Amino acid sequence: MANGSRQAAWEFFGAELKRRRENAGITQVELGSRVFVSGGYIGQFEQAIRKPQRDVAERIDEALQTDGIFERMWRQLIKEQRYAEYFAHAAELERLATRFCDWAPAVMPGLLQTPAYTRAIYLASNPLATDQYIDQMVGLRQERAQILADATRPVYWAILHETVLRVPVGSSAVMAEQLDHVATMVRERKVLVQVLPFSAGAHPQMGKMMTLMQFEDAPPTAYTEGVFSGSLLDDPAVVNQTQADYDLLRGAALSLEASLALIESVAEDYRRCRRTT
Repeated sequence: MANGSRQAAWEFFGAELKRRRENAGITQVELGSRVFVSGGYIGQFEQAIRKPQRDVAERIDEALQTDGIFERMWRQLIKEQRYAEYFAHAAELERLATRFCDWAPAVMPGLLQTPAYTRAIYLASNPLATDQYIDQMVGLRQERAQILADATRPVYWAILHETVLRVPVGSSAVMAEQLDHVATMVRERKVLVQVLPFSAGAHPQMGKMMTLMQFEDAPPTAYTEGVFSGSLLDDPAVVNQTQADYDLLRGAALSLEASLALIESVAEDYRRCRRTT
């Protein structure tokens, strides 16, 4: 299913939700209280700005006595998506965000990855995968990264742990190209990147990637990811705490200028390594 038709399907989901809610004589606030989300979120579901999690779709069916129709629609839409279930909602929100703040403790954020770096990542975790599968995964990630190339791109700020720079992914040539790519994006003023050095020691969100997203007409959201799992955090108190953690990381990281210098220095180290091997 193409992006446009999938969005149209989510719009149908929202329109049907609104129709059935109004037929039941229930306000958005009342339905929200029954399914443990805010009335504003119900409005965003109805406008297809955000997509509900499966458990919310199930509770909507219970509240409106709709015999499982919203849970079934949710399953069909998720089945036809191109991303893993745990990341699908975050991928949808990426297209709507006006500001990103990424924290990367171990691996380069997807939106900054080069094709060769992405290929090395997928081959490391899928050593028996077919070329067709790897090509598909690389293509999807590069498609996501296009939002940073668009004229209307969002503000993007990334904090990379020094581990991301120092641990080789693929060959020295792959790493040099990857770091050169980040440096070029910074110099072209498309992104803001800081590096949290080893010397910073302990820090918030150790070992767990994190993304904060802000929107023009919706509340901010945080996304965290672990091993084959991800969580969208919508609760305002949790999002605020996540933002506070990010602010601490930003304060402990090298300045933008020093970070760029380190990225370019490590890229040169990889080039020297390549020449001597």
